[in-house]
Amino acid sequence: MLKEMDIGETLKDAGRRPTPQRVMILSAIRGSGGHVTAEEILRKVRKEYTFIDIATIYRTLQLFKRLGLVSEIDLKQGSTRYEIAEKEKHHHLVCSGCGKSFYLDHKRFIEPLRLALLNDFGFEADLEHFAVSGLCSQCRASGKTSSNDSKGGR
Repeated sequence: MLKEMDIGETLKDAGRRPTPQRVMILSAIRGSGGHVTAEEILRKVRKEYTFIDIATIYRTLQLFKRLGLVSEIDLKQGSTRYEIAEKEKHHHLVCSGCGKSFYLDHKRFIEPLRLALLNDFGFEADLEHFAVSGLCSQCRASGKTSSNDSKGGR
């Protein structure tokens, strides 16, 4: 995990100043313990700095994405979420019945897919951070259906 000193050094190395707003935004993401929306970040930062607005949050999140400090993911819950980028890539299974998300190991599941796409099709897939929707075992056992079932999918 990034410490404030690491945050400042990373920003300096990328030619960016470690402004108080940038440090607060990154700290808010780290303090969330998981995936957080831009709106949740705004609420946390405003407790310390009332003058910040949502546009600053989004601009800073885009900068952090380019610098590799945060990852962005759509967990199919209505809002894009952000988390501190980890050295190890990981992905998520998201239950469309109950909304729970589960960790999906990159090396075990996604890397073989990436290699197969490259070998079979010559296609270099961008598989950085994503979510796979479906139904968890509990929802399947209780007879819930996926929200995709009503959309005329195959």
